[in-house]
Amino acid sequence: MSVDLSAVQAAAERIRPFVHRTPVLTSSTFDAELGAHLFFKCENLQKVGAFKARGAVNAVLSLPEAERAEGVVTHSSGNHAAALAYAARICGVRCTVVMPDTAPAIKATAVRGYGADIVWCKNAERQATADRVLAERGGTFVHPFDRDEIIAGQGTAALELLDEVGAVDVMVAPVGGGGLLGGTAIVTKSRCPEARVIGAEPEAVDDAYRSLQSGVRQPAVPTPQTIADGLLTGLGERNFAILQERDVEIITVDEPAIVAAARDVLERMKILIEPSAGTVLAVLRREPERWRGLRIGLVLSGGNTDFAWLER
Repeated sequence: MSVDLSAVQAAAERIRPFVHRTPVLTSSTFDAELGAHLFFKCENLQKVGAFKARGAVNAVLSLPEAERAEGVVTHSSGNHAAALAYAARICGVRCTVVMPDTAPAIKATAVRGYGADIVWCKNAERQATADRVLAERGGTFVHPFDRDEIIAGQGTAALELLDEVGAVDVMVAPVGGGGLLGGTAIVTKSRCPEARVIGAEPEAVDDAYRSLQSGVRQPAVPTPQTIADGLLTGLGERNFAILQERDVEIITVDEPAIVAAARDVLERMKILIEPSAGTVLAVLRREPERWRGLRIGLVLSGGNTDFAWLER
């Protein structure tokens, strides 16, 4: 399977009964601040509290029945873990999730709530631990971001956004492994060829920025320290190629800017987002003069948080 607009449209039909069509909100406060027209796609209000439900449901529903019956396995710090557990539950299949011991407690609780088993590991040992679990238990590995069905599913958020508000000049989404940004880029460049696609990345985990600057996919930061825990993973191979082909730009932001953006969305728009989602507003604030008069779509990726960042 190669991911194109038709694959995203097929994913949208496949997952429709199992995910929310999340609202698109606007804010006169942020419009005035940036002199632009902002459209916030609220994936913080999605099933499992994040866009990840889209890709996980699409991936599990796309599996042949025989493979699905053997169960699914993944590694994730939280949102994909909960999403795959949710997708497995609605399909009635076994799910095992490898989680780093740094994962927020609220995300582990959600994974267990959907009926999945958790195997803990060190952050650097995710894939090795998942490989061991697969050898012991069997099943299909569903990569959190570097899988075509995942990328197509994540792209459905941007598809809904553009269906609702029409063409945009700029589309912004967070980037960690790149599944959301890759799917967003595919949809945006297919629907609005002249639009700019921007990836929002924490400075502390800047491998996507360095990868696109150098033209060579860079290794993940070995011991990343960022409040945006949903963006800790390195950029995936498939997604790197998608971002290169579509001339995606990565803008990085520091920790205070991320925290301020997430707090301001809570205070001004009255919706709770996790810090990873705050990166999209933070990158616009970094270079406000670039966006004057433009129509800008922003994907608020999730809302799963234990509120620890508010202490910052």
